[in-house]
Amino acid sequence: MPSATLLEPTQARAGDAVPLISVEDLRVEFATGRGVVKAVDGVSWSVRPGETMALVGESGCGKSVSALAVMRLLAKPAGRVAGGRIMFDGRDLLTLQESEMRELRGRDISMIFQEPMTSLNPILTIGLQIMEPLKIHLGMSDEQATARAVELLGLVGIPDAARRLGQFPHQFSGGMRQRVMIAIGLACNPKLIIADEPTTALDVTIQAQILELMKDLSRRLGITLVIITHNLGIVARYADRVAVMYAGRVVEEGPADRVFGAPRHPYTIGLMRSVPRLDRPRDYKLATIEGLPPNLLSPPSGCRFAARCPFRIEKCAIDPPYHDAGDGQRSACHRAEELAQGLAEATVAPLAEPLGRADTGPLLEVRGLTKHFEVRGRGLLGAKGLVRAVENVSFSIERGRTLGLVGESGCGKTTIGRTILRLEDATGGEVRFDGEDLVGASRSRMKELRTKIQVIFQDPYSSLNPRMSIGDIIAEPLVFRRSVPRRQAREQVAELLVQVGLYADMAERFPHQLSGGQRQRVGIARALAMDPSFIVCDEPVSALDVSIQGQIINLLDELQERLGLTYLFIAHDLAVVRHISHRIVVMYLGRVMEMADRDELYAAPLHPYTQALLDAAPVPDPVAERARQPRALTGELPSPLAPPSGCVFHTRCPLATAECRQAVPEVREVRPGHFAACIKI
Repeated sequence: MPSATLLEPTQARAGDAVPLISVEDLRVEFATGRGVVKAVDGVSWSVRPGETMALVGESGCGKSVSALAVMRLLAKPAGRVAGGRIMFDGRDLLTLQESEMRELRGRDISMIFQEPMTSLNPILTIGLQIMEPLKIHLGMSDEQATARAVELLGLVGIPDAARRLGQFPHQFSGGMRQRVMIAIGLACNPKLIIADEPTTALDVTIQAQILELMKDLSRRLGITLVIITHNLGIVARYADRVAVMYAGRVVEEGPADRVFGAPRHPYTIGLMRSVPRLDRPRDYKLATIEGLPPNLLSPPSGCRFAARCPFRIEKCAIDPPYHDAGDGQRSACHRAEELAQGLAEATVAPLAEPLGRADTGPLLEVRGLTKHFEVRGRGLLGAKGLVRAVENVSFSIERGRTLGLVGESGCGKTTIGRTILRLEDATGGEVRFDGEDLVGASRSRMKELRTKIQVIFQDPYSSLNPRMSIGDIIAEPLVFRRSVPRRQAREQVAELLVQVGLYADMAERFPHQLSGGQRQRVGIARALAMDPSFIVCDEPVSALDVSIQGQIINLLDELQERLGLTYLFIAHDLAVVRHISHRIVVMYLGRVMEMADRDELYAAPLHPYTQALLDAAPVPDPVAERARQPRALTGELPSPLAPPSGCVFHTRCPLATAECRQAVPEVREVRPGHFAACIKI
């Protein structure tokens, strides 16, 4: 069967009035041992041909469940559609036979999942996985399917496509695997692609490449996109329309410009204010959404956001109808018109707060730090290799200040943190804490010093013992490291829980009984139990929702102001790093590219890599995004097993010359306090 060309649009453009897909009063339930969870309760949204719709909201709001319902992929028998319609191209998907739905899946509707490694079969080649839907849905021969697979890999930007068809998923990087998933999604020229958090696991530069690719293909091929995400910057840059979901319902929907420019629901306003922004100074506190979403086992009557809403009134006890604001914008709030007229600006307290001043002098000094890992190749006789994870890195952190460490995955950020903590032994260089050498310290001395040096890990669930109560987790270091009597330890645990914004009686709970944000607060309380002066924060908010993320960032700020703590803050989110840090180090492939005070670095970056990182990071403002002219960074991060000669960034640098391929640039002071490693500066 001959294939349709990929360069011909498969449908009409986004101006068409009739939606390609329309979700109407959708209700999805899950039967559990504790009762029925109403995961999606009366959700409606629609997308026109060629349009990009974004579904946003906190974890558990029903975004992914509604997408799975569209695909008819709900886990059975627990999950079921309890009501509503899903109209796609004039047909109700919920009334189709399973055989009919299988024909639509992969051909007319495709889905790109969050984690490509779990979506790709590890024992099948990439070529076989791309060719499978082509043979099933389009009846292609092996030759035709192979030719189309090569064409698809080229379309999504994978070089040497013919050779790479024979490779396996583990031989591709994270960004390349996600491109393969997009190629599979595009294989049969679908009318609709649903992308569920398609870039969450990717670095900001690869994220920009993937999303630009998807948006470009959507325009060229007339494909309708539904993107599920919690990143408001992505929504502002790529979405035409946005639906904001909360507790199983859509609380606001409309054109992205309208929703961002004049939000008419308190939850939408709260989400936007809880997100740090690259285009704003750091001298303000994030306006967070306090509390937690309701339990969908027994959702409250009336407005489901009322318990967390600063604008609630008695009328909120009644379910709010949708308020039509015109131009396709609607919101489910009794006070939508008042919000549009400035109610939020009039009643929210000022965000600005003065920052505390740090003591003079560095608490931590890192000089020429180097860390290499020896790895062995495949098989018993495999050749050894050397991973140069950290190469000649130097910086210092003043007392009571925060140093932000940013860069793509594999750049050595976490290795530096682990080496400072002496969880890894340095290959070379020195680390001095309060004047004392950590690299050469004995094990017994390090045991003493670790009471002053603590860590907050990325995943709060895996860093807490699931068999211990919260009280025992926090009390353990007090009892066994500081010899505090158990009764006194219990009193200190209660004080620590209150200090991090939790209730004292939560000491009786176990980790699985807390939310992600609460578990991260427990991790912070455990770190504070040792009365430290320095804390390594290793991606402490990357696994959290934006509203909870804002709470943790504010908490870390408050603790620093009150206790004089010093932080090494490791993250890949440039907006978060800008908000919490005083000075920033940018790393690439184990080396420092640039180092400067926060405002100086963001206002006038010198290194091409820093400029590319800042360009790739979107801001949650569609108007500002249209005014930007980002310089896209192409290519993949090289392997640290075989780093490029000369400047390690030259393979992706738009300014690279022959000299860059030979000379390793030194980190030098270009401006007072502003360092960069580039021979072009």
